[in-house]
Amino acid sequence: MDLDLLLKRFQNKDMGAFEKLHDMYAENICGVIYTIVRNHERSKEICQDVFLKIWNHAESYDASKGRFFTWILNIARNAAIDEVRSKTHKQQKKNLQVDYFVGIVEGGESMDSRIDAIGLRKLLIGLKEKCTQIIELLYFKGFTQKEAAKELDIPIGTVKTRNRNCIGKIRENMKL
Repeated sequence: MDLDLLLKRFQNKDMGAFEKLHDMYAENICGVIYTIVRNHERSKEICQDVFLKIWNHAESYDASKGRFFTWILNIARNAAIDEVRSKTHKQQKKNLQVDYFVGIVEGGESMDSRIDAIGLRKLLIGLKEKCTQIIELLYFKGFTQKEAAKELDIPIGTVKTRNRNCIGKIRENMKL
């Protein structure tokens, strides 16, 4: 079917045309959203929101300003960026604490039932508190290096150096 005709039908609120466009573009749009959000479930939800938005604003698409796919892509990209910037998204990334993982290792759970904890214990051997702080903020809480520097009240260069040194220590531990 001719894309121009399909788009005209879509703009006239033809549900069949919308479904056809969804089938044509949804997988790619979800993929683009996932590269930004890094969460499959949330990417699918945002993708559905994007298609709902284009349905509700179909008349705003102007072929003279660009391709239809580019129009959807820009809407999806903006929605994904809005998600990443949202407080909810940041809180979800920051809610894991290293104590949880260390607690698995030190807790009363049988190590046989927690095979992944064995690897974690081996990696944490000999890490100083400075390393645990950096690892917790950067990898378990999702802080950027700049945010970690502000949180710890140290220069960003120090964060970068400690991170590099700590990762080096973890790599050494991986060889044990």
